[in-house]
Amino acid sequence: MPPLLTVVGRKNSGKTTLVVRLAAELRRRGVRVMTIKHGSHTFNIDPETTDTYRHYHEGEAERVAMVSPDKFALIMRWTEEESPEAIAERYMSDADLVLCEGFKASSLPRIEIFRRAAHSAPLFDPAAPNAALYRAIVTDDDTFDAEVPVVRLSDPDWMTRLVRLVQQHG
Repeated sequence: MPPLLTVVGRKNSGKTTLVVRLAAELRRRGVRVMTIKHGSHTFNIDPETTDTYRHYHEGEAERVAMVSPDKFALIMRWTEEESPEAIAERYMSDADLVLCEGFKASSLPRIEIFRRAAHSAPLFDPAAPNAALYRAIVTDDDTFDAEVPVVRLSDPDWMTRLVRLVQQHG
């Protein structure tokens, strides 16, 4: 199974932006990156007007695959959510790194994005059982300090530092 690392944070803290920027930078450095996004509610990957939507919703197909010359997508029904580890092992075993977004209840190693502009406090709690899972906290707060590495967005080299931390723990 490839190594997994999740990005966590409160709502509207910048999780997706951080995952996208980190994935792009790692890819630029030759790392084969794949991603998994956790959603707390159901989703539709395509609009109601598409054939695949109709296959899934009207035809009630258990699995629907969409294939084109440059992409493949598989939507499948399940009654129990699979873990990011199971998904990575089954579908992403050839990745150098699987970056996840969310999954804050998991036991995955994590980076938190904490923006004081969006929230007054991070998720990180040094006394919590999951504190040992934290690899870094990325923040816009120049006064924030923690028992784990803090990467400040005000530092012009913040991405280089973050990539170094990710590669050390990958």
